[in-house]
Amino acid sequence: MKITDVRAYVVVPNLSGGSPGKSEDAGLAEWQWTFVVVDTDEGISGWGESSNVPRNTSLLTGAGVNAIREALIGEDPADIERLWHKVYRRYTYLGSRGFPTTVLSGVDIALWDIKGKTLGRPVYDLLGGKFRDTIRTYANGWFGGCDSPAKYAAAARKVVKEGHDAVKLDPFLEMNPFHTMYQTGQISAAGEQQGYDIVAAIREAVGPHVEILIDAHGHYNVPTAIRIGNNLFEQSKIGWYEEPVPPEGVDAIRQVREHCAAPICVGERLFTRYDFLPLFQNRITDYIMPDVTWTGGISELKKISTMAEAYYIPVSPHNAQGPGQILAGAHTMMTIPNFYRLEHAIAFKPAYDHYLQTPLGWKGNYLKLSDRPGLGVDLDMDAVMADLHPAWKGQVSEPKKATRRARR
Repeated sequence: MKITDVRAYVVVPNLSGGSPGKSEDAGLAEWQWTFVVVDTDEGISGWGESSNVPRNTSLLTGAGVNAIREALIGEDPADIERLWHKVYRRYTYLGSRGFPTTVLSGVDIALWDIKGKTLGRPVYDLLGGKFRDTIRTYANGWFGGCDSPAKYAAAARKVVKEGHDAVKLDPFLEMNPFHTMYQTGQISAAGEQQGYDIVAAIREAVGPHVEILIDAHGHYNVPTAIRIGNNLFEQSKIGWYEEPVPPEGVDAIRQVREHCAAPICVGERLFTRYDFLPLFQNRITDYIMPDVTWTGGISELKKISTMAEAYYIPVSPHNAQGPGQILAGAHTMMTIPNFYRLEHAIAFKPAYDHYLQTPLGWKGNYLKLSDRPGLGVDLDMDAVMADLHPAWKGQVSEPKKATRRARR
């Protein structure tokens, strides 16, 4: 079997039933998802995802997929490990982690999908088999448009009513304009108190047994991060404190962890096992949250998770993009002992299913995977083609019809 084509499709999803690509969260004004399709000469195709947000970065990752196309055509798709390294090292003089690994992730996921379809087995079987029957999740969402403790409390009740027992949010609304843009690392007294009031209202609304996970988006300097984390834990018993300082600050994260009562979770903006190794060696974090569409795909998520297992650190993959991210993360998490929860955005569920031939198997706060080969669900290419980003139209052709069915 040989690879005959590698194609990227950048779509503008309709999220939350609102305007396509528009989020209600300040600072995340436009979303796109980048799907990757790898074709073979035996008519078996696989798909993955290389999405990124905000600021049109999915257009960048789509262009990156096109740029590595020539390196993959003619290769055997079964050689996943070798092809991973071929693509990873292709841009080594620019720095292989980050943008290159996001491009690589979609290809890697697609190659695992092909291997599963070729062998007639789901990806999780190829990774070692099931450690569990379902994937426990946590909910990120339904807080768009909330601007007061009362509204946040009402939204949290809705999340719990849907069957969830863990919810994540960033309650410090003053910091929204600085998303991904570190400034002084400080927050006003009024803005800080508003965040505490929001979390306290949620805790009162959902009771003591629902986990409240706080995402700080790397906004704070060390003393501010420590103060906020301790206050949130003391007042509302938060389950974890995510990215309290910018992701580059490994020593800063360690200092926060040493002086903060709240458990620390980091990793969505770390790339490959090489970035995670210092966290493990220096006991810097309580949880990790690698992103399967940014850190290097299924292959790399599995390796990072196995490394974390040796340190008894739970893995809770970051998921803030499309359905390929959900499926790839879930298949990998099916196979490891130290899995904690899989993130998903409640409001994105209709958009996930919109691009799939078969809906995802949600039930309350659990996801059940299909036992069909590969990822178990294929893209609906009609939906993908209909929602192409205006800047992407004309850059891809209609997908070729498969000439041979996947083996069972």
